[in-house]
Amino acid sequence: MTDGHIAAAAGRLWQAWETGVPAAPVRDLIGAGDVAAAYRVQETNTRRWEAQGRRIAGRKIGLTARAVQRQLGVDQPDYGILFADCEVPSGEEVAAGRVLQPKVEAEVAFVIAAPLTRSDLTMVELLGAIAYALPAIEVVGSRIANWDIRIADTIADNASSGLHVLGQAPRPIADFDVGLCGMVMLRNGEPISTGAGAACLGSPLNATLWLARTMAAAGRPLAAGDVVLSGALGPMVAVAPGDVVEARINRLGAVSVGFAAG
Repeated sequence: MTDGHIAAAAGRLWQAWETGVPAAPVRDLIGAGDVAAAYRVQETNTRRWEAQGRRIAGRKIGLTARAVQRQLGVDQPDYGILFADCEVPSGEEVAAGRVLQPKVEAEVAFVIAAPLTRSDLTMVELLGAIAYALPAIEVVGSRIANWDIRIADTIADNASSGLHVLGQAPRPIADFDVGLCGMVMLRNGEPISTGAGAACLGSPLNATLWLARTMAAAGRPLAAGDVVLSGALGPMVAVAPGDVVEARINRLGAVSVGFAAG
């Protein structure tokens, strides 16, 4: 894949971010299944954002459901960058148009206590490096028109990142069963999505171990204070202006966000 193709794909997505107008898929430029090229596109725009002063606050993990992996023809998750200015306090409202084509999913978020620099990190080392967990809602968004995505499109589009909403009552991971914790997500008081930790690669900790190793190998290791959105516990659901969404995770707590009308 040439530098010109990478630059063209990054430019197409950048324009969509800047204008709020969804773009055509970028797989015509970088190939539908070229994961390495897609991450080069993601990194190009990440560096552009950093140059503008945006601060990296963590990572998100996507494609943690085996069924979705099969649908997109991959055998592992993907990752995207979380920026500090994309955190929304629980209970607050997202302005109309802030996220293109928004959808929501409930997740377990982990906050990292120590740098994770080893690509051969063990689960024991990971457990010792997690400060605490929080319930989270990821507001996913796509700069690709009509969510017409393949694996290369979503990775290039920062893993379809939008915003993230975190609960405000930290819990040690020993206080709940990370793999078996149940989840229900409600929209305007009605259940719309249910699931459990096991839906996320068997456990959100498995997904986080994959991420920590992958980020170390990529030269962007997780740092102390980083937030990790570990992957969806149940199906992703579209939202509309005026909706209020709440996610409840057993023994971890609740988190909510509204979407402004108009």
